[in-house]
Amino acid sequence: MEKGLLLVNTGNGKGKTTAALGLVMRALGHGFRVCVIQFIKGISTSGELLAAKRFEDLLDVHVMGRGFTWTSKNLEQDKKIAAEAWQFAHKVLLSDDYKLVVLDELTYLMKYRFVNSTEIIEGLQQRRKDLCVVVTGRDAPQVLIEAADLVTDMREIKHPFKQGVKAQRGVEF
Repeated sequence: MEKGLLLVNTGNGKGKTTAALGLVMRALGHGFRVCVIQFIKGISTSGELLAAKRFEDLLDVHVMGRGFTWTSKNLEQDKKIAAEAWQFAHKVLLSDDYKLVVLDELTYLMKYRFVNSTEIIEGLQQRRKDLCVVVTGRDAPQVLIEAADLVTDMREIKHPFKQGVKAQRGVEF
């Protein structure tokens, strides 16, 4: 890698985390060490957590959240956990341990003002020059879009949920 890129997967459609996990697989295929930090997810075991056990020597996955914010019973506790997760992520961004870091659903910390957006942008800009970072989540703020090297907007056109099909193992989680 000549330049560590900042990639943002945003939008209201499915596939933001899935696309990031595709990059994880590519990096692992090249023997690169990868870290995935999930800021919101935390209620159920996802396929990516199960798969991570197969790549223990190269892949670290940290589930730092307590679940989706719209089901929260204690937003103040969620804010505290989010701030701690960001501090952990910032240390990872400054370390020499990884070639790729995925900050899954980081945009929600900015949207809900759990962590100051300026602090997050500054932390992303302080990363090693060769470190690639993928940020996922809906409603990426303009300041993140401007800081990014690549932004993909996942737009929902059709989704099975609207026909009553619930989230499925191996597809959504």
